[in-house]
Amino acid sequence: MFTGKSIVKILKLVTVNVVFVRSAATDSLIPVTDHHEMSLQRLTALRSLMASQPTVLAAYIVPTADAHNSEYIAAVDARREWLSGFTGSAGTAVVTGTAALLWTDGRYYTQFEKETDADVWTLMKQSLPDTPSIEKWLCSNLTEGARVGADPFVMTKDLWTTLQMALVKANMHLVAVPNNLVDEARVHLNDLAPARPNNAIVPLPMKYTGQSAGDKIKILREKMVEKKVAALVITALDEVAYTLNLRGSDIQYNPVFFSYLVITPSSVVLFWGDGSLPHDVEKQLTVEGVKVEGRGYGEVVTYLQQLAQQEAGDGNRSVWLSCDASEAIHVAASGRDVMEKPLNLISEVSPVALMKLIKNDVELEGFRACHIRDGVAVVRFFNWLHNHLGANKIVTEVQATDKLLEFRKEEEDFMGPSFDTIAGAGANGAIIHYTASREGPQTPILNDQMFLLDSGGQYRDGTTDITRTRHMSGTPTPDQKDAFTRVLKGQMAIGSALFPQGVKGNVLDSFARKSLWDVGLDYGHGTGHGVGHFLNVHEGPSGVSWRPCPHDPGLKPGQILSNEPGYYKVGEYGIRHEDLVVTIAVTKDSEHPRAKNLRGDMEGRGVLGFETITMVPNQRECIDVNLLDDFELAYLNAYHKRVFDTLAPILKARNLTQDLSWLEKECKPMYRE
Repeated sequence: MFTGKSIVKILKLVTVNVVFVRSAATDSLIPVTDHHEMSLQRLTALRSLMASQPTVLAAYIVPTADAHNSEYIAAVDARREWLSGFTGSAGTAVVTGTAALLWTDGRYYTQFEKETDADVWTLMKQSLPDTPSIEKWLCSNLTEGARVGADPFVMTKDLWTTLQMALVKANMHLVAVPNNLVDEARVHLNDLAPARPNNAIVPLPMKYTGQSAGDKIKILREKMVEKKVAALVITALDEVAYTLNLRGSDIQYNPVFFSYLVITPSSVVLFWGDGSLPHDVEKQLTVEGVKVEGRGYGEVVTYLQQLAQQEAGDGNRSVWLSCDASEAIHVAASGRDVMEKPLNLISEVSPVALMKLIKNDVELEGFRACHIRDGVAVVRFFNWLHNHLGANKIVTEVQATDKLLEFRKEEEDFMGPSFDTIAGAGANGAIIHYTASREGPQTPILNDQMFLLDSGGQYRDGTTDITRTRHMSGTPTPDQKDAFTRVLKGQMAIGSALFPQGVKGNVLDSFARKSLWDVGLDYGHGTGHGVGHFLNVHEGPSGVSWRPCPHDPGLKPGQILSNEPGYYKVGEYGIRHEDLVVTIAVTKDSEHPRAKNLRGDMEGRGVLGFETITMVPNQRECIDVNLLDDFELAYLNAYHKRVFDTLAPILKARNLTQDLSWLEKECKPMYRE
């Protein structure tokens, strides 16, 4: 076992005679000789700490997660990124005394190979059937009695339980390590993580939300009575923001703030910052019928333990929390560490997640309105880009990203991007979650290339997410044109589909892939995700994917989903078409392209379809109309007509005549020769 002094000695040995380079995780300068030595240095520090625990850890798990199970995380929580150098938004690292492995899915294989030291790290391709899960790998490669460590604050209860059960069967143990070892390694290496953000909270008025915070809490309390629970613990940041009609900026692109919310029959307690609430926040909450007690963010564990002790005498009362809440919060809410007989927990899909899944009329109107304004910005951008490249001007991926942001900033209620823009020229478009680097040589967008642009905006009245792929000279190769059209056929198949109310989104996924499958092509990501209302651009629990969403309650009217099939030829180009759609009830009299053929109502379940709300045309030159059937051609022409009829009056009123001319050309009807 290593002592504290021996750890310091080891770390000194690996940091002599080094130079400074920039950390991908924190943008700070750290002392390393090169990328390889940086990886070794960080792993050595972690392994030393694993060996110094009261019981030596045979392995340590580092997920991409924060204490709230957020998809996107703040720099302070980017532990896996700091440790491995891999900047993808999904992945889990496992470190043993001799191995360093990283599990991630097919979206990130190419990115992993570019960013990570292959001499130190092993990629575990979790999308492939022959790749073992983390628990299977641990059980097969560690010896009996081995202890595996993890931070219980950054692992959900479900994940913790699954891993724990697997290890127990192999006579191994999962150990909750109270202090995150990656954070401690950073301290030893004098490469401290940045402070946890605690930015201002912003009230979102009811003219945008359509429902008061008081009404939302009233509904939740009614559900609490049905469940016979003493408290509801809300841990997901977007759920706290939604419930209280507040927004923040603690995580880039996501208008949320670090917090917990506990609702009891008589109190609403917000754990945030030091607990003090700004005057404008208190004023709006009072107007909306809510009295909120503020407490410090770090007080939540103690509070939950005390609450459990108070409720211990009533065997009919439980605490309700999401199964996506962390293991640490589950332990605190049950009082396991402070009580001989822990409190019962109801751990399931959060009722807040199910509430915000269905948008009210005000939210839906806001979504439609902001997509019109967003469409204006994107149309103006593509006209600008084609004009510049047509004049032989150099435009890099980063410059394109910045110009699009300029156009969006001119639109009313724009608050910022909804995620890091993917502007992929040529081969970069095949990297599914590509981000253009602002350091070093910049990649230009060339006229003879495909260009994939996936971007979105946060507006006070909604969130946008759109992808359009264009060939910059309008002369795609036959293979590119074929793939472009097949991806578009898949998108139209989803956009025009009718299906029973209540079916889960994975039922629809094959519709998007059929035209690609017909010629042996496919793509390695899901077809659609939920979208929050001026909240996270990726919102559960529903989605459209080849993998079932485990907590999908079934589709109902009023949901917002993306519709984004794709195709990627690694090393050459990527194609993706993405719209946002609203689930709508459809009858024979509805304005839906398939409504007139309805003969039933799905045996009483009701018929659902989609309304596309994204307002940007697809590139005509990349579409092979001979691959489209009559319905698809009519559907495409009708969509382009709706885009033109919606955006043209706005462009005309703003005297944007060049943009109007470009839009008119792009939206002209297409015919077979």
